Amino acid sequence: MKKRRSPTEPDEDDIRLFRDAIGPVREIRADTRPPPAPRPEPRAHMLEADEAAVPGELLEFAFDPALMEIGEELSYLRDGYPPRLLRQLKRGQFSIQDELDLHHMNAAAAQASIASFLAEARQHGLRCVRIVHGKGLRSKAAGPVLKVLTDRLLRRRDDVIAFASAKPAQGGTGAVVVLLRNA
Repeated sequence: MKKRRSPTEPDEDDIRLFRDAIGPVREIRADTRPPPAPRPEPRAHMLEADEAAVPGELLEFAFDPALMEIGEELSYLRDGYPPRLLRQLKRGQFSIQDELDLHHMNAAAAQASIASFLAEARQHGLRCVRIVHGKGLRSKAAGPVLKVLTDRLLRRRDDVIAFASAKPAQGGTGAVVVLLRNA
């Protein structure tokens, strides 16, 4: 086994030769910090987690997707109006001018929202609006709470001529299209 030699101190000639070989130098201050490392790109962790959870949730969902649109359809026509109005409403022949979404509301908040929404719609001269109440798939045994509430409230209002469940592309049995009386 070879024995390592300890380094020897350079003499003046070696130091001079070294400085001539490398040229002029500038001293680096010890107190300067290197620039900070770049921050990583932001990632949407919650979006990724939600997307990853979808396949598992679809397997756990205890419903038949074929029955999604076959909920109880809502339909109402005030006495004294021609039945063709209701047929036209069901066919989607009226242009929807505004919309209210009741998702994530409790019954009291939904009731107040419907009242103020319809009052504002009449005030602005709107004739046809949509109210999205949902299908009640998460209501369990209680049934579709907001759907029943919406049906009951709309039947009691004098400014409502007719309403019907929306076409599938507009929310299906999870929404109603409402025809209002002119102001």
